[in-house]
Amino acid sequence: NMINAFWFQLNSINAGSSRPDDLPKYTTKRVGVIGAGMMGAGIAYVTAKAGIEVVLKDISQEAADKGKDYSAKLLEKKVKRGFMSEAERDEFLALINATANADDFDGCDLIIEAVFEDKGLKAKVTQEATAKASAEAVIASNTSTLPITGLAEAIEDSERFIGLHFFSPVDKMPLLEIIKGKQTNDETLAKAFDYALQIKKTPIVVNDARGFYTTRVFSTYTQEAIAMVGEGIHPVMIENEAKSAGFPVSPLAVSDEVSLTLMQHIRDQTVADLQAEGADFKVPESFAVVDKMSDEFDRKGKAAGAGFYEYNTNKAGKTEKSIWPGLMEHFYQADQQIDPQDIRDRLLFIQSIEAIKAMEEGVIDSVADANIGSVFGIGFAPWAGGVLQFVNYYGAKEFVARCNELAAKYGERFEPPALVQEKAQNGEEFVADLAD
Repeated sequence: NMINAFWFQLNSINAGSSRPDDLPKYTTKRVGVIGAGMMGAGIAYVTAKAGIEVVLKDISQEAADKGKDYSAKLLEKKVKRGFMSEAERDEFLALINATANADDFDGCDLIIEAVFEDKGLKAKVTQEATAKASAEAVIASNTSTLPITGLAEAIEDSERFIGLHFFSPVDKMPLLEIIKGKQTNDETLAKAFDYALQIKKTPIVVNDARGFYTTRVFSTYTQEAIAMVGEGIHPVMIENEAKSAGFPVSPLAVSDEVSLTLMQHIRDQTVADLQAEGADFKVPESFAVVDKMSDEFDRKGKAAGAGFYEYNTNKAGKTEKSIWPGLMEHFYQADQQIDPQDIRDRLLFIQSIEAIKAMEEGVIDSVADANIGSVFGIGFAPWAGGVLQFVNYYGAKEFVARCNELAAKYGERFEPPALVQEKAQNGEEFVADLAD
């Protein structure tokens, strides 16, 4: 399964199958990054590493300098280990212009907004940067949840707007999810694809939708685990079985990394946006736990120092974590019994089901991209080769049968989508080829 995933990763990139045909290769020369926080600082680093000039802007010079210092610290480690000379380090850092002045975006042919997940804030900073950048510049957002088509309304030429969803930590994660808005033109997509290769990222291309592809699938992993906490299942058992299933990071730990407050904000923004559109949003069962943890117990995640885990600094200055005992006091039910295989399958199946729904809805078209994105972007169990390859491995007919078993025990969210039922009936697999 892993060999299959790597094979299509390499070949789909070489073939450029997700890139529009008949457009000349574009070399990005000057990138403006709005927001010098963790994501913006990481984007600046990987861009400068590719030899591209970077303008890293924040609301103050101090904040911008702090963002640049992220690169300085990474490079200092390389110097100390003998992988880079001091002169090479200085040359690298000279490519990053940390600033609080929007005028410095002058001449940028790519702008990447990387601020907090708030539509109004993103519109404001994007408009400010676009007014100073090149008239032909690609304008991108690093949002992980907000629809690109809506964010594109911030600029007049919405065909120049696109989503560039990086993964944290940016300097280590290989994937870049490129999201096409409804107005995004082929030239913009081609330039974004070429930039991804220029900074040595693996690009996948998806169509616009709330949560896009990776965030949409990944959220089911954390929500399912949190729902299990609410059911009274022992939290340590949930974490251990996730590791046993092959996930590199357990779901409650990664929920703390994301932060419970961000989960709440995204939910509230989603509800508000959908209500404005006259649509409904079914809030996942997990949010009863999220709200209780955040609002009642003031445990908002790792950045706040308390979440599903407790965080303490040892004598060596390193952070140690352990499950918060309050989870057992407030949620755990000793008489709540569950088969460990059910825990593993709930975490695996729910992501594959959501990926299949994304294919049905046209959010993602490529089987190869679906598998690559799940393994290299959101940490789906690597042994499975990806969310759709997992279905192939399990067998479509058997997958449908197991979905029905899980649905009967845990709810309709596990009901098999029509697409996989069709595969099961016809004896077919999810086939990835270079035509993807």
